[in-house]
Amino acid sequence: MLAHRGRRRVRWLTSGTAWASYRPVGDLPVRVHRHASPLLRQLEGVDLALQHNKVVNLRLASARTDRLVIRPGETFSFNKVVGSCSRRRGYIEGLRLSDGTAVPGVGGGVCQLANLLHWMFLHSPLTVVERSEHSFDPFPDNGRVLPWGVGCTIVYNYVDLVVRNDTATAFQLRTWVGDRHLHGELRADRVLPVRYSVEAREERFEQGADGLVRRTNEIWRTVHDRRTGVVLAEELVRRNRAVVRYASPLAET
Repeated sequence: MLAHRGRRRVRWLTSGTAWASYRPVGDLPVRVHRHASPLLRQLEGVDLALQHNKVVNLRLASARTDRLVIRPGETFSFNKVVGSCSRRRGYIEGLRLSDGTAVPGVGGGVCQLANLLHWMFLHSPLTVVERSEHSFDPFPDNGRVLPWGVGCTIVYNYVDLVVRNDTATAFQLRTWVGDRHLHGELRADRVLPVRYSVEAREERFEQGADGLVRRTNEIWRTVHDRRTGVVLAEELVRRNRAVVRYASPLAET
């Protein structure tokens, strides 16, 4: 782990990348996309106190990403901006996933912020350079507001969410914790000529020869002309495949 962290720090310092760091007082004028995800979900076998602690962690982490601008030519790194989610920095034990199982962990829950950011990035022309997903599907879809398979795994500092701005448009993150939801907005300094929609297709559960049930799907993104609504392009973003950790529909048949 220390070796991974060291290599990442060296890369941050020597890559020549222009890292996003500018944070103005005001908002950029155009809202590109917004999203809100519930802070608490009914998850079988999960201590609700860990979810309440997660809210504390999300308040700290979302304050780090809030108002950040990704200017043309700049790159955003979740780990570089948020930093280490340690006790020293005020983080507490929240809900964390380890090998598909919910366990207590300091800083647990900040992946929800990364998930929200990734979802908003998919609704923009920003280029996703790095993103890692969970290899397990730990919970059923009860209360899920995003398609399965668009989430992120974050481990400081070497498992990251990284996006690059290859456009001539500046984009700004707005992230904050409300009473019941984690909120996010992606804003821009100009109106985009297109809009994006993202959906899951080919959803299915399959049982392998090893007896394990796996969930698969495809994440597709459609580009629409903003003025006319005409579909300009469709893109396969990701094929997902993960081991299911709960009673799947196959177990009910």
